[in-house]
Order: sequence, then C-alpha cells, then structure tokens
Amino acid sequence: MNGRRAVITGLGVVAPNGIGADDYWKALCEGRSALTPIDREGCENLPLKVAGLVRGFDAEEYVEPRYLVQTDRFTHFAMAAAELAMADADLADHPDDPFGVAVVTAAGSGGGEFGQRELQHLWAEGPHHVGPYQSIAWFYAASTGQISIRGGFKGPCGVVASDEAGGLDALAHAARAVARGTDAVLAGAAEAPVAPYSMVCQLGYPGLSTSADPERAYRPFGTDAAGFVPAEGGAMFVVEDERTARRRGARPRAEIAGHTATFTGAARWTDSRDGLAHAIRGALAEARCAPDEIDVVFADALGVPEADRAEALALADALGEHAGRVPVTAPKAGLGRAHSGAAALDTAAAVLALEHGLVPPTPHTADCDHGIDLVTGHPRAAGLRTALVLSRGLMGSNTALVLRRP
Repeated sequence: MNGRRAVITGLGVVAPNGIGADDYWKALCEGRSALTPIDREGCENLPLKVAGLVRGFDAEEYVEPRYLVQTDRFTHFAMAAAELAMADADLADHPDDPFGVAVVTAAGSGGGEFGQRELQHLWAEGPHHVGPYQSIAWFYAASTGQISIRGGFKGPCGVVASDEAGGLDALAHAARAVARGTDAVLAGAAEAPVAPYSMVCQLGYPGLSTSADPERAYRPFGTDAAGFVPAEGGAMFVVEDERTARRRGARPRAEIAGHTATFTGAARWTDSRDGLAHAIRGALAEARCAPDEIDVVFADALGVPEADRAEALALADALGEHAGRVPVTAPKAGLGRAHSGAAALDTAAAVLALEHGLVPPTPHTADCDHGIDLVTGHPRAAGLRTALVLSRGLMGSNTALVLRRP
C-alpha cells in the first residue's frame, strides 16, 4: 500500500452483550448469549420472535440533543461507537487539518425506526406533522454525514452499500484511503433493524429463523442449524497510517493487511463457496500471507446448513489442509446478525483476540459436522498473530479481511 500501512488504533463497540470494548470482550470470552425474545412495541404478532437487542443504551450519554432529534437509533449507535473509538485512539475532533480525517460507514437497513414513526404521523395526522429530518434520518449515509459534521472531518468521506459484507468493505475502503494519503479514517458499521417496519422488510429473507427459543434460534455449523436471527449494534474503528499514529503516540492494535470482495448472487449459497474462496485467496495474496499462517478464522456463520457447508468448503478450497486445523469461531451466534454491523463486531472481536491470545467460543453450537475446528464452550488460548474475518451478504456479497498483530 505505497509504504503506508493502515493500522487500527481505536475501536468502539455497541453490542447486545455489552457497550464498550472491555464489556464486549468479557461477554464473548464467557460465551454469554444476548439473544432474547423481541419485546418491542408493534412486534408482538410477527413471526420473527428472537433477536439480539442492545439493552441499557442511553443515547443522551453519547450524542448531543441537536443530533439526537435529527437521527435514527442506528446513527446513535454509530456516533456512540465512533466516540468510543476516538477516545481509545486519543483522536481529537475538529483537527487542525480537517481534510486529513475521513469517515466511512456501511449500512444495509438504514433508519427504519425513525422513518416508521414519521410515516405514521403522515397517515394519521397529515404532512404538517412530519418533521424535516425525515428526509435524512432514514438514509443509509446518515451515520457518515453526522459523524463527519459533528467531528469536523472533511477528508474523503463515503458510505458502503454492499450488504452485510459492508462492515468489512468499509475497513478496506479506509485502508485504501490511508494508502492514498489520508492520515486517519473513522470506519465501521452499526445497524438498528429491530422495529416493526424494518422487521417486516426482513421477513422475506430465506434462512431467517422463526424459533421462539433463544437457545435454539441461531446455531451456526450445528447439526440442528435452522437459520439466523437479526441483531442491532455495531462497531467503529480509527484507522491510521502507522507512522503517523506512532508519531503522535497512538498504539497500533492491528494492521489491516489484506482484503478482497466478490459477488455471487442473492441466497445462492452453493455458489458462495467459490466466491468466498476467491475472496480468501485474494485477501491472503494482498497480505502476503500463506494459508498456514492464518491463526484464527472468524466465520460468517449464517446458520443455514447449505450456507454453512459452502463456507466450510470455501475454507478448505482456500486454506487446504490447514482448514481442518485452524480454530474457527462465530461469536455472533450469541449476538445475532446485525447486518453490516455484524462484520464490524467480528472485526472488533478479532482485534481483541489477537491482543489477548484467546479465541472466544461459539455460543449455542455444541456439535459441528463440517470438518472445521469450531471453538465451542470455552475460550481457547492460542498464539495468534494473523486473523481471517469472513462475511457474506444475503444479497450475494462475499468478503475476506486479514488482520495482523503489529
């Protein structure tokens, strides 16, 4: 990347199992599940019964009132995670060179809760009761816009709309911006798809679990896997040029070493085998990493038997015999799939795993017959230098990201 290495110097997490990186990591290592019956108003009679819900989040603790009224819950999550990431990296807002700092986020569901509320006002009370922020709060680019305005960041900002894999693609976009000369990028994804309107939009997804039992609703790679459940939350990162970061005294936590994305079509899980394998090979090549140098895999783990089989075969195709030896984990089994935010949360988990030398377990799944070494039950101590994070979108995107301990 033209001599400029992109490193993660800060991370912020808003997740169903914890707010802040420390609480999130502790819950992951304990294998704690945050899946719960959906108790949101208006959702009682929908067939979707279980999700990963962020509890105890007070947006007023992280977001000023003037931004709160303009934004949806998904942007509240993103702004809070961004603030936590900036504090972790000791990155100030309103920098001396505002064009040296950028923002890139990914989103798939947008501001459904805000949009539903305003549409209800429209049909029940008329257009004069619809607020002006309806025009922006639902938009998938709202988080990028509000974070950049709030922080005074004027670098090459953007938004990634590439399905669930967007959480990884946003980080790759950030790394390439750093390679081209941007000093720092706030990058990541957060989602809030658990409102009646958003949930109805998801009901057509093949593979959605309708189980009412949080212990059985999402069991990726398990012999009784029967689909996935949605979640809210996400993570944001400060991505910087390594030399710039060290010069200002920041601690690199992980290097973004390689990334590749492919597309194989909506819900064509058999085809995702080739697409994901190609993405893995490409990410390894960019990272100059041999297959047997991968120390842990954070799997996409859809929980649909056909998709889980395709992912295991893609690992075998790309990693060869090492695919049966490398530890594989899917901590999102205890969180649900937060669309683009899921890959960002997995990346946060991978950074923390590299730092602590621990592979967090996969909740709920006890038996795996896919020929992979799935970590279950308890965290596994391991010498971790390089992590592979995988994501596939429901519309057909496949992405692989290689992280390396600096």
